[in-house]
Amino acid sequence: MLARIQSLYLFIAGALALASMFVPFWSFSGGEVVYFRDFGALEVAGLVQVTASYAAGVFSPLTAIAAIAAIFLYANRALQTKLIALAVVLFMCDLVSGLVAAHFMNEYFEQTMAAATHRPEAGLFMMLPEPVLLWMALKGVRMDDKIANAYKRL
Repeated sequence: MLARIQSLYLFIAGALALASMFVPFWSFSGGEVVYFRDFGALEVAGLVQVTASYAAGVFSPLTAIAAIAAIFLYANRALQTKLIALAVVLFMCDLVSGLVAAHFMNEYFEQTMAAATHRPEAGLFMMLPEPVLLWMALKGVRMDDKIANAYKRL
């Protein structure tokens, strides 16, 4: 279980998903600096921004749980493959919901402030390696399956 490289990939992807919850995803400045992170909804920015903020807060831990749970399913490679694919889908939902929330927050700041600027923060950049790590883990699981099937033929 721990000697396989995909376990390391899955662990790092899960750790990045968890860590991205606590680091700002996007920042806005226009007089004062406002940081957007998971569950960092700004009520006056609108219902879509609040909903997307809470959705991003839910998808991040679900991605981490799916990635870490896949480590322990090494005996059932078919289920492990499905769980890694689920983690990729959850990652995409997390990314899209975070970007939607940041967009609507940007719209709000552009309407209320004359010179509002925005920029991505470390939370976004922590998320970006996750699909690559999950893809590499999936490749390792398929390689294990190929080796096991070749062994069964002998």
